[in-house]
Amino acid sequence: MARRFCDTAAQQRALKTYVKLLRAANTVSAAAMRHLASAPLTLSQFAVLEALYHAGPLVLCDLARKVLSSSGNLTLVVDNLEKRGLARRTQRQRDRRFITVEITARGSKLMSRIFPDHAQRIATAMAALTAAEQEQLAALCRKLGLGEGTKK
Repeated sequence: MARRFCDTAAQQRALKTYVKLLRAANTVSAAAMRHLASAPLTLSQFAVLEALYHAGPLVLCDLARKVLSSSGNLTLVVDNLEKRGLARRTQRQRDRRFITVEITARGSKLMSRIFPDHAQRIATAMAALTAAEQEQLAALCRKLGLGEGTKK
């Protein structure tokens, strides 16, 4: 008989929930990101441009935190966006250790063209849930993201 790795009902329930959460997130993400090939942007490039488009210029470490990326990976992403004229880096005059990244006019123009479709794709995918269910899911995800289940 094969040994099961989940010895408790709590582990089995948690793993089943985790798999369902990942599948749902992947389904919504795939629907939302299908249009990026027309830009053409990678998922990481889109995430950086979206953050800069909505939040304005960000210090590299804050940008990495916002897009859930390592600073090493983010450096390559920003390099590629700079080569295409979609973003630019500047060093702060007062403290040259900090690099600020901002979206260019060309990057803003691209985002203003593609973001409305992106937002609509997300709304369409999320329409499988009622407004109340979306609010409940958002609250549950926030709770999970804050790690409240790990506190004992």
